[in-house]
Amino acid sequence: MQFQQLQYFVAVAETRHFTRAAELVHVAQPSLSQQIRSLERELGADLFLRARGNITLTDAGKALLPLARRILADADTARHEVQELVQLRRGRVRLGATPSLCTGLLPDVLRAFHDRYPGIRLLIEEGGSHDLVRELARGALDLALVVLPLPTPAPALTTVELLREDLVVVSSPEAPVPGRGGRAVEIPDLEGERLVMFRHGYDLRELTVAACRSAGFEPDFAVEGGEMDAVLGFVRAGLGVAVVPRMVAARAGRGLRVTPLARPGLHRTIALAHRSDVAPPRAARELQRMLLER
Repeated sequence: MQFQQLQYFVAVAETRHFTRAAELVHVAQPSLSQQIRSLERELGADLFLRARGNITLTDAGKALLPLARRILADADTARHEVQELVQLRRGRVRLGATPSLCTGLLPDVLRAFHDRYPGIRLLIEEGGSHDLVRELARGALDLALVVLPLPTPAPALTTVELLREDLVVVSSPEAPVPGRGGRAVEIPDLEGERLVMFRHGYDLRELTVAACRSAGFEPDFAVEGGEMDAVLGFVRAGLGVAVVPRMVAARAGRGLRVTPLARPGLHRTIALAHRSDVAPPRAARELQRMLLER
């Protein structure tokens, strides 16, 4: 069985037409048909039912198709990996991160990575930890920055703790100082504040709501359902206060008052995750090293 034969087989299976398949793989149609017949002889089974204008897979063809696709995909991954080994001149990294980390942690690290490896494409996907874990598991991401503990057990993932970050309260400078007007806000003080709250699925939403309920009250939402940039904009407009990561508040610029939470405060643990059964590509491993050494 030859690699090229599998390419031709998959092309015919997907187009259901020998001539169009030959055009797709840039080979003469008689040559493609000959290679398919040779593959069938080697396997001892017909792969296609050939009728005028109607090409369908036999049971043997249906069994071979997912295996052939997997072999071709593995070969493509191997080719990609070897290319990346050539001084990391080409390639890509598919990185997932929560929106707050895209705003706070990633810009400086990604700039340094891009300066060192300008030929590597960076593909960023924003989402909550639950969504990112799912994308990692199905192979759509190489790495992901997630908030621990993970929303569901993920035995197929390897996680490495990256940092522990304080959360702070942001408000409009034109609004009264949140809480009792002191230098820090107690969690019970938030009972008297209207909160600008993130959408469902945001780790920060779950953490803030859980803290309020532990303090014995249900939070009062002025606005809810926003992403990070929208939440900060609503706070600047004086609609309410929000609990956000310290790094995000530090990068948010003017128009926000930042008040720490009194001890013990609120914190979140950020980890770098990847699949346990598949080593990340070379470029992804280099980005992983830079994140861990930041």
